[in-house]
Amino acid sequence: MKGVGSKRMIIDEVSPNMQSMMNVVSDINYANIELRPKGILVMINQGLKNFTWIIPYYQLVIYKVNGSSLHAQGRFIHFRNNKTFKENKKFFDKLLNEKVKYDMQFAMPYSL
Repeated sequence: MKGVGSKRMIIDEVSPNMQSMMNVVSDINYANIELRPKGILVMINQGLKNFTWIIPYYQLVIYKVNGSSLHAQGRFIHFRNNKTFKENKKFFDKLLNEKVKYDMQFAMPYSL
């Protein structure tokens, strides 16, 4: 898909059911996103451990509020709005385009 991965971004906040994947001490938590044909992979780094959250496009909801927030499957992850996040603007544009293309395959026909 020609450059399918984002640069790493700082995680600001996660849903309570994802707290176990975050560093217990006050270290900064990082994640990056990888595009796939039918969804995305969110890779969370916790020291030497890596966690992958698989989100199909039909479950993905993106909010742009003081950074960006991905919601799906009763969970969310919020990325901090800083330099590393701003470097990923082209990536998020590509992500939104892929989601729209996927959603258009299953769009309801308009009837007048």
